[in-house]
Amino acid sequence: MSSEDDYDLVILGGGAAAFAAIAEASERGLTTAIVNAGLPLGGTCVNVGCVPSKHLLEVGKTAFEPSRNPFGAVRYESEPTIDWSTALDEKDELVSQLRRGNYVDVAERFDTDVFEGRGRFLEGATIEVVDGEDEGARITGEKALVATGSSPWAAPIDGLDEVDYETSESILECRDLPESIVVLGGGYVALEWGQILHHAGVSVTVLQRSDRVLSGMEGQLGREIQRCFREEGIEVVTGTDIQRVRELDDVAADGGLRAVETGVAVEEAVDGDRREFTAEALFVATGVRPNSNGIGLDAIGVETDDSGAVVVDEQFRTANPDVYAAGDVIGEPELETVAAKEGNHAVKNAFGNEGRTIDYDAVPKVVFTSPEIAAVGTTEGEYMDEHGTCSCRTVDMADVPKARAVEDTRGLLQVVKHHETDEIVGVHTVGPRAADVIPEATLAVKFDLTVDDVIDTIHPFPTFSEAFKHACQAFRRDTQTMSCCVE
Repeated sequence: MSSEDDYDLVILGGGAAAFAAIAEASERGLTTAIVNAGLPLGGTCVNVGCVPSKHLLEVGKTAFEPSRNPFGAVRYESEPTIDWSTALDEKDELVSQLRRGNYVDVAERFDTDVFEGRGRFLEGATIEVVDGEDEGARITGEKALVATGSSPWAAPIDGLDEVDYETSESILECRDLPESIVVLGGGYVALEWGQILHHAGVSVTVLQRSDRVLSGMEGQLGREIQRCFREEGIEVVTGTDIQRVRELDDVAADGGLRAVETGVAVEEAVDGDRREFTAEALFVATGVRPNSNGIGLDAIGVETDDSGAVVVDEQFRTANPDVYAAGDVIGEPELETVAAKEGNHAVKNAFGNEGRTIDYDAVPKVVFTSPEIAAVGTTEGEYMDEHGTCSCRTVDMADVPKARAVEDTRGLLQVVKHHETDEIVGVHTVGPRAADVIPEATLAVKFDLTVDDVIDTIHPFPTFSEAFKHACQAFRRDTQTMSCCVE
């Protein structure tokens, strides 16, 4: 490094993309600096995303599962309860440990200088810290990486700005849970947090605009998880046309109207009629928006699209040849693992001209509800739109020996294959351990394996992963008349 403020690579942001970038840069002997504001080092995943939500999902599942115990031989003397404040304390301790071990210590190990404060590009690859602990600092890189992530976004709904509501970030600071809550949205955040709160004893109503939750995934997945949610007591209402949100007035119970003393009312129109959903609190999970405003992108010729996502080419290069971007700030899919891969590839392309790209069709997606939801590749609808036909098979978990053995037959698994080559192009599943089943399916999609390749592979018995093999076998025989050991 020629001086304290000159580096090979400067990064705006401190999450997964940034840390994957400094790891690759370190391997190449490059000097690096990070300018970080907002969330602490580690970004969304460790602070307010994957780590805390999955921890709390497991807390809730541990408390809830005894009440749906399917085994007559097992008895519980009393119902378990959740001390929510203690759960948050344990979450905070876990987050603190992982933030230190996986991010703060890593930055020190890679000799990365960390500037705390809100950064803004001035010109080229020069960033000035304009607010925060290191205000006034100015750092320049040979190359720069925009990795500022995303934040919860509230859809433009009349009255929403005038009421208090929770998001996936603010709820983590809420020590006293409401008795009831309305969740706006039907994506993975809405479902995961809806189930967390339900298991913690909150009465939950999920309102989704489209005709099913998880509208961007295979249709069977959304319909099945809706069924599972309703079965365990979570109200799921789809096809809603929300007109207005307001502070709750004095109301009395009438039909679908839930009476509470304080809270919010969500109004929607149904065939010209109005209906209200009321609750003590409101949770908004209508999406995220890239953190691209106010960071000086215009000054360096970097473009954003209508959603605010930084526009990059396949190699993560912006319109400014010295500036790359990675992670949530460049848009979907907003996944920690994808952000890390993008950050790694951006450095390889910027300093090694390696031309690294990502096949997003082979990226698995997981929703960590109970049961879990996982998918990779093309959906039945997408395949139909492209080819006008679809060769698909679905097996119910009720037909999988492992599911029957453990008395948890919720879910299904679908395989979509190419109608001519038999190559597997998509796998979509709901069920116990779905997150652990999808890696095998991801390899099948990534490496163009056929259904016969999977059939010919011996799977351990009994496992939930056999659902994948059974769905492949369904292309070749009637699995309803097949014994467990038939190949």
